[in-house]
Amino acid sequence: MSDAAVEAKTGRTWAMWVKALDGAKAHTWTHREIADHVHETYDVSGWWAQTVTVGYERIKGLREIGQRRTGTYEANKSRTVAVPVAKLYRAFSDARTRAKWLTGVELTVRTATANRSIRMTWEDSSSVEVYFTSKGKDKSQVQVQHRKLPSRKAADAMKRYRGQRLDDLVTLLTK
Repeated sequence: MSDAAVEAKTGRTWAMWVKALDGAKAHTWTHREIADHVHETYDVSGWWAQTVTVGYERIKGLREIGQRRTGTYEANKSRTVAVPVAKLYRAFSDARTRAKWLTGVELTVRTATANRSIRMTWEDSSSVEVYFTSKGKDKSQVQVQHRKLPSRKAADAMKRYRGQRLDDLVTLLTK
């Protein structure tokens, strides 16, 4: 996030945020404590409080891009597909359809809300959250967030893998 964008939305530049948060010894706090402090003390809205918190944590070396404060990593990927959201959702929720584009993977569906979201446990016990958005009658988007990955290398590999699988899904659904 650029310095100008952060200042326009929060009233402070990155240097000002670092000085203010360092003065409060925020580097010793949890992510939530920092975000709450930014929100309550500086009257910064929730999304921007999170943005400031993550930016501060990265500047201070408390996390890398894609890393959570717990030390685990995330890999995110999305695709927009020229199909109705119900068809896209079914490609994830129906095991037989899913096996056509996501082969050789053992997973457990934990929760599902039709045409909105699915939460799964991946075969290595990591967590996968899938969100669906209708973009019109015959167009929809899927966003996949793979959480609790052990390293940056694992997250990068999963991001590449996820991109390939989503490409296969698009081919299957649009042929």
